[in-house]
Amino acid sequence: MQRRQGRVNAGLLLLLYQISQVGLQNIPSVTLGVLVLNIFFFLNPVRPLPEVCISVSEGFYRKNWQRLLLSPVHHADDWHLYYNMVSMLWKGMMLERKLKSVWFAYVITVFSVLVGVVYMVLEFTLTKILDDPSYEMNCAVGFSGVLFALKVLNNHYNPGRVSSVLGVRIPSKYACWVELVAIHLIAPGTSFAGHLAGILVGLMYTMGPLKKIMKACAGGISSFSDPARPRDYYSEYYGSVGYQHGTPGSYYDYTGGLSEEEQLERAVLNSLHDRDSGGATHHTERRPYGFWFPPEQHSEEEMRRQRLRRFERR
Repeated sequence: MQRRQGRVNAGLLLLLYQISQVGLQNIPSVTLGVLVLNIFFFLNPVRPLPEVCISVSEGFYRKNWQRLLLSPVHHADDWHLYYNMVSMLWKGMMLERKLKSVWFAYVITVFSVLVGVVYMVLEFTLTKILDDPSYEMNCAVGFSGVLFALKVLNNHYNPGRVSSVLGVRIPSKYACWVELVAIHLIAPGTSFAGHLAGILVGLMYTMGPLKKIMKACAGGISSFSDPARPRDYYSEYYGSVGYQHGTPGSYYDYTGGLSEEEQLERAVLNSLHDRDSGGATHHTERRPYGFWFPPEQHSEEEMRRQRLRRFERR
């Protein structure tokens, strides 16, 4: 293992361990590609950090626009890389399966560039409002701005959840704002403007025009034409009509486009529903990933056999 700054990269080793625990086969392709890209540039940086970080001075005044692409994939140290990439691992696994890989790659690329642009706008605004030129010199690196944008997307596609921030349970739609303040208080050296830029980019996508602009720019490419939409949690669950039993054509057909979290949640709801209905579950047919279907009509003899089977299992 390479050494940086005269020490073993413990954070990198721990990151590789976390990836191995999840399993490469379980990580979607784009998410895995982002992990590999960031690890590669950590071990083989294009230039020293002062020459890849993004700032108003370097990005805007000196026109070093390549820094918009280089700054997100370079990290200050191995622990900076570790925390960002572990966050990317879990967010990527949830979002890529929902948005599909091509659109997710498109989102990551656009967000990576746009977060840097918004960051420069924020720093430039602070320079003018506070009349302090030092804000134009603030230089940022790392993937955390993109991660804050992805957090906004994840909360948008999975509404009504609760997150834990420093042990405090908070509705997920507010979690990114609480984390923004908490991280700045705990680690003052982090870029408040960089993280805020990520949140703003995420809101531009979920509540503003960014998604429509991206779809328009993508044109008629079929892979880009139908990114995931927020689902009505219960109407899709109980109101689907004409479901055909059989072998699904793809992962998305089989799971209904749900993340593992949503599948688990629905399985729990189904279990509770089955208990409330007196345990009248059907053991002759396996239901995919916790989906519930209306009970079928059985003869009195079949119902008697089911009651006997339940009694024998106690």
